[in-house]
Amino acid sequence: MDQHKKQKMIAMLNKKNIVMIIGLIAILGITGYLVIIFGGKLVVSEEDLILDATTTIETKDGEVIAELYNENRTLVAIEQIPKHVQEAFISIEDRRFYDHAGVDIQSVARAVYRDIIAFAKVEGASTITQQLAKNLFLRNDKTWMRKTKEVMAAIYLERKYTKKHILEMYLNEIYFGSGVYGVEEASQLFFSKSVKNLSLIEGAMLAGLAKAPNGYSPIDHPEKALARRNVVLQSMDHTGKISTETRIRAQGKTLGLNVQKPEETPWVDSYVDLVIKEAAENYELSVDELRRGGYRIIVSIDQTIQQIAYEQFKNDQYFPGNTTGTQGAFVMMDQVSGGIVAAIGGRSYERGNLNRATVKRLPGSTIKPIAVYGPALMKKSYTPYSLIPDQKVSIDGYTAENVLDQYEGAVSIYEALRISKNAPAVWLLDAIGVNYAKSYLEKMDISIEDNGLAIALGGLSNGITPIKMMESYRPFIHEGKHIESHTITHIYDRNNKLIADEKHKETKVFTSQVAWNMTEMLLNVVDNGTGKAGDYEKALAGKTGSTEHPLVEGEYKDAWFVGYTPQYVSALWMGYDVSDKDHFLTDGSSYPTTLTKSILTEVDKQQPLETSFEKPENVESLPEPIDLPKIKNLKASYTFGGFSLVKGKLTWSQAADERVVYHIYKQQNGIDERIGKVKGKHAFIIDNLPLFKTTSYYVVPYNPLTKVEGTRSNRVELSL
Repeated sequence: MDQHKKQKMIAMLNKKNIVMIIGLIAILGITGYLVIIFGGKLVVSEEDLILDATTTIETKDGEVIAELYNENRTLVAIEQIPKHVQEAFISIEDRRFYDHAGVDIQSVARAVYRDIIAFAKVEGASTITQQLAKNLFLRNDKTWMRKTKEVMAAIYLERKYTKKHILEMYLNEIYFGSGVYGVEEASQLFFSKSVKNLSLIEGAMLAGLAKAPNGYSPIDHPEKALARRNVVLQSMDHTGKISTETRIRAQGKTLGLNVQKPEETPWVDSYVDLVIKEAAENYELSVDELRRGGYRIIVSIDQTIQQIAYEQFKNDQYFPGNTTGTQGAFVMMDQVSGGIVAAIGGRSYERGNLNRATVKRLPGSTIKPIAVYGPALMKKSYTPYSLIPDQKVSIDGYTAENVLDQYEGAVSIYEALRISKNAPAVWLLDAIGVNYAKSYLEKMDISIEDNGLAIALGGLSNGITPIKMMESYRPFIHEGKHIESHTITHIYDRNNKLIADEKHKETKVFTSQVAWNMTEMLLNVVDNGTGKAGDYEKALAGKTGSTEHPLVEGEYKDAWFVGYTPQYVSALWMGYDVSDKDHFLTDGSSYPTTLTKSILTEVDKQQPLETSFEKPENVESLPEPIDLPKIKNLKASYTFGGFSLVKGKLTWSQAADERVVYHIYKQQNGIDERIGKVKGKHAFIIDNLPLFKTTSYYVVPYNPLTKVEGTRSNRVELSL
């Protein structure tokens, strides 16, 4: 092959290679273009498009008591963001926002040109859509492909969403420093107002933070923030969004900050933890979901009562521990709705601590009304004034001892409850049956594994929580009906759609009559029984309880008061988290009783409480107990008149209670003869005195409620 042909062939091959290379480049270019146009779907995560939003816990009046979030953000619709605020961001961040398709080619070219002229990176070219894509999908992406992915995602967003939607997402997503995200929270932080009320200069200042929220922070760097705001106003002037006159006037104004330091409210921490627990258990909303979901949770808290209880729990004088670390728990609910108005999970409680309102403790004698006396009164064979044995006896190997080891032989249910006798309670539980008693506890959602008579005294394996004890006394004030307590009344999602509301059914446990009888007896416990400690002038019924310390003789492990007013039911426990030989209470139930009354007294100063319980129309009043007098001054005399010229007259001192009946006895060989009775009087006439004989007489007071006689009087003699 000659040289000419060889050169011609080489030229042809080179030409062919060039065409192939050009074709390959074209293919690669088209492929790259298609990847950029359609590959954004691989970058975009639909999950990340759902912005984290702050969940608020609010009172029924709309006051926020706590916020839960990963990113502190309150979502707002674009319609709620003023036009001048939108234009401020567009003017400073992406003035061709409405003209490009995600990537602003003109801005990119201008940025490249200026970078070349300056021999350095001097100008960015990211659009609002690119910034949104980077913040949502590429926040932690440090690869060399990040910018390409950003463009791909931006183009995808522009193809799928409207400009209006993209701008809304951007303004809600952007970080503004100081831990807040989105224009609504930023507006609340810096100006203490909603974004919908922002002025031109306020909106411009927020727009200025987008570039460097910490560097332009108006709190830490007010001069820089002011200068940056003025740059934003200048940009709005250049883009024709405001007039030059408006811009000059606005630039002459101060930042106008209104930063209010959030009030610290440690007293709500216990309550908030209960809300979080209830949201998980009843509504399947985990903590993680609450921190991202943007819910509004409406709760039953009464902040006045909550704060009063919190402050009272700080007072060491109410906690009789032998050393530091004495703990306590307090819960109170509205007796009608079951809404928990206050909850203290412990002293000096902090969010996430052990919430003792939900910890099981041995209830001591506070269990007697719900496990023994209430169930017993549901049987026709027992009334409040039925006599039951008060003796130290062993039943199936279990022996119950009264305090101070004192016994009266027999005592009414009313009296046994008033002074919290142990032996009668155990006897009565054995008489009605453990399974029967437990069936009433189960109606109140109290399940215990124990089957022994120690149940009567609160001797349980695992105990009962303060919340359950509070709930169990509600039937006494509400005609025998139990209701599950709750903190949450309503839950709204991020779109303000109601997704849950309280629907707590009532369960009939006791009859209205039994419930009222228990209320009257428990009133007497507070007025004249074991619940006398402390001062509270209004209506209060309740029961005390304490448990012996297992390792330190004569000291206490748990101390309780569970009670109710016409409006509220409460339970208060105190003790140590761990009760060993070095940690014990030096006194018992008088302390939680006193503390409860102190809380109620303070509440009454803020919102007057009722002075008396209102008896339901369908029940009969329970007569008050009768205290039989001891007659030591019986006197005998003679009187004249009537068919018998001479009569005998017995007189004695008048008892305060006119319901007392007096039996008159004549002493004789064998069984003394009862010759008469009088009620509410203090004299008796003997018509037929034996002739020529001296006869002895005495008087015995009689209780018509318990049908028991008291102590006989001194003897007197009459003779004719």
